[in-house]
Amino acid sequence: MIDLESARARVLDGCVALAPVRVPLAEACGLVLAEVVEADQLLPPFANTAVDGYAVRAVDVAGASEDAPARLAVVETLAAGAASSRVLGAGEAMRIMTGAPIPAGADAVVMVEDTDAAAHGEVVRIRRPVNPGDAVRPAGDDVRPGDRLFVPGDVLSPAHVGVLASLGRLDVLAHPRPRVGVISTGDELVEGPIPLQPGQIRDSNRITLLALVEAAGATGIDLGLVRDDEMAIRAAFVAAAAGCDAIISSGGVSMGEFDFVKRVLDEVGRMNWMQVAIRPAKPLAFGTIDGTPVFGLPGNPVSSMVSFELFARPGLRRLAGHHPDELVRRTVTAVAGEPLRRSSDGKTHFVRVVADNVDGSYVVRSAGGQGSHQLAVMAAANALVVLPDGDGAAAGDEVAVLLLG
Repeated sequence: MIDLESARARVLDGCVALAPVRVPLAEACGLVLAEVVEADQLLPPFANTAVDGYAVRAVDVAGASEDAPARLAVVETLAAGAASSRVLGAGEAMRIMTGAPIPAGADAVVMVEDTDAAAHGEVVRIRRPVNPGDAVRPAGDDVRPGDRLFVPGDVLSPAHVGVLASLGRLDVLAHPRPRVGVISTGDELVEGPIPLQPGQIRDSNRITLLALVEAAGATGIDLGLVRDDEMAIRAAFVAAAAGCDAIISSGGVSMGEFDFVKRVLDEVGRMNWMQVAIRPAKPLAFGTIDGTPVFGLPGNPVSSMVSFELFARPGLRRLAGHHPDELVRRTVTAVAGEPLRRSSDGKTHFVRVVADNVDGSYVVRSAGGQGSHQLAVMAAANALVVLPDGDGAAAGDEVAVLLLG
């Protein structure tokens, strides 16, 4: 058997970040940036108001109060997107809406809540003083020319994309989302509500893995079901390698198992067939077909999901350009809310649990049965407890936990 870290190292060594491409901003959220972004302009580009109210000269309302409001002549109204050519004079105010440019001569804005307008809007009564700069967003208050905003390796969030749009960018240089083909093979597999014949099962792994691929930030390509025919399997894998950035299949990777998938992958690819010292998800195949990474995951539904989490997800994140420290989910410390027992077998066990945040600390309890076929229990779980070889954990013990999602 091979230990978890050595197996994962083999996977990561076979996954190289995809070459950066120009991506439209509307499609860039979640991608890894591949260029330095420096500002070439002011943001905001002009001084503007942070509130709805009245642009004034602070000196004109210096003594204003509830009992003795300042009275100013309203000379204009400014909406967002409009600018005034008028210079605000002594004793004057302009009605102004959030985001509108501050008119020349004004140095503050009084919130509309602190004012009373005359019946015809010609005079405004201002009930409190303001200081120069109140409710004014200066030009360049957020960004100034020459500011280094983002660097390669940054993961583009909605806010990143918004800043780029504010700078007038229509696209960005980033590592693309990996296109990941997911394939199921086997004459026993069917899909949909049709009645099952003896020996048949419905294919859940392919749909589950496609969902996991999408959740990992990649693009899932459904390669469908392929019957147990060597020529059909070979054609499916070769075509997938030509059209995808990675391939994932499940089943046919156990030691001693005679399977068309294993035979085909050994012929068309360069594969490592591993038995990893973990439970579930002991069998793992990884290699390449013409440079395209291929993940052969176990066939049992829970084993397939755990194997994806431990091996395929880090590999796909590497393809997507993520930093080496961000490939594997971070473990947190939790308290076992009940005994989590196991027997010694030389493997690390990953126990499906429900993790609750109690007063800022995680408490974990078993999600139910731990069989590798019990997919409903996996659906109930939101974390995996990592139990090293031994007897497990007693109630109250601290345990390492991988939070899922």
